[in-house]
Order: sequence, then structure tokens, then C-alpha cells
Amino acid sequence: MNLLTYDLSNDIVAFSTKREGGVSSGAYSTFSICHYCGDNPVNVARNRTLLCRHLGIADNQLILPHQTHGTNIRAITTADLQQQPELNDIDALITNIPQCCIGVSTADCVPILLYDPITKAIAAIHAGWRGTVAHIASKTLQQMSATYGTKPIHVKAIIGPSISEAAFEIGDEVYEAFESAGFPMSVITHRYPAANNTQKWHIDLWRANQLCLENAGFMPQNIAISGICTYTHHNSYFSARRLGIRSGRIFTGIMLK
Repeated sequence: MNLLTYDLSNDIVAFSTKREGGVSSGAYSTFSICHYCGDNPVNVARNRTLLCRHLGIADNQLILPHQTHGTNIRAITTADLQQQPELNDIDALITNIPQCCIGVSTADCVPILLYDPITKAIAAIHAGWRGTVAHIASKTLQQMSATYGTKPIHVKAIIGPSISEAAFEIGDEVYEAFESAGFPMSVITHRYPAANNTQKWHIDLWRANQLCLENAGFMPQNIAISGICTYTHHNSYFSARRLGIRSGRIFTGIMLK
């Protein structure tokens, strides 16, 4: 299976799926395991099985929430592996269970993976612009600290494939939301040429989330950014802005070995 893998530690598996290697068709072509974006459930199930086989785990060891651009965080327990709850309205997962792959679905939004090498805890975060402005990354870290004793100075992070600043034009309401939340606008936003000789605001969600993590106590050298723009590279990674909402999703996952 063709995956983008991240070298965070020998103790974990961390990756983002690409579009190829599955059985789906059309705007879902060919690999997507998101169960709530309109793909044929049979194809989703087959793609899920393919990924689990690649990871060497059972189907119930792969955990994917139904995201809603909120900031709800769920700690996955051994009971969850047995009961397989629906996990509705969840945008970040944390766990410390080996052989449990947690992950999030994205198609331009920012996927963030966290790994604490001291407490052996992991997290997968879905940070669209709404989640970013609501500081979901730092809130997830706070939950890891409360649940597992994680200290931010030890944690490693990866910001996965998502829309770049150059491709992410925003309206005034988004600009104002980030400004009201205290983000340094001169750092994360710039004007780009647009049609009719005008200029539009663009926002750098990679930098915004990096700043959130640093402000939460992360060491800058422990934060890696993939630098892959999904809008630009839509042939390899799903992009809702290119393909529409009814399309496939990247799965960005992390698992303790």
C-alpha cells in the first residue's frame, strides 16, 4: 500500500494515506475509509480491510471518529476496542493502547499527530480552520496531560498534508475569527492577487497550528510540517476544494507498536 509515512520514532507507526491503492471510484478514487462522506459502504469496508491488513491489526483496532469541526476529544480505551462506539462529534482522539491505530479524515483540513515518548501516549487531531481558531491542538495536549501525565516539552508532532496558504483564500469572517482569537495576523495571513485586480486574504493553517503547539509548550524542533498542499497535489491526496465535499478523505493515523 502506498502511504506517506512519518519518522517520529521506532516505537510507532505514523502515516497518511494517498488516493491510490483501493477499490473506490469517481471522486473517491481509489482509497478512502471515511464512512460518512458518501462513498459506497462496501468499498469503504474493503479499503478499511486493506489498510488493517497492511498494518497487521484487526478491524476493531482501527479507530476513526465522525468529525464535525468541533473540539471534542475522546480517549480510546480497551472497552472501546471491544464495543466499537460510533464516536460522533469527535475531532481528536488520544490513547496509550499498543496496536490501536487512531486517526482522522481530512481533505484540505489539517491533520496533526502527537507522540509522547515518555508516557507512550499518542493523539490524532482534525484541525480545519474552525478547529484551529478554537485551539484544538493545545486542547488535545491538555487532555493528554490530564489523562496520561504528558508534558509538552517531550511531545513530537507532525502536521500532515493539507491546504497551503497559497491555495487557501478566506473571507473577512474567517480573518476576523482568527484576529479575535489572538492569532498574530501578520504572521499567519497575507494578501494574494485575485481576479479583477483585487487582493484576497490567505491564511497559513500550518503556521497557525505550529504556533498553537509552541504556545502550549512544544519545543520548535519537535514540530515537523509535511509541506504537502492537498489542493495542489489533488491527484495524490484528496482535496474537497478541488473535488467537492462528496469525495474521498485522507486518513492520517498513528499507532503504538
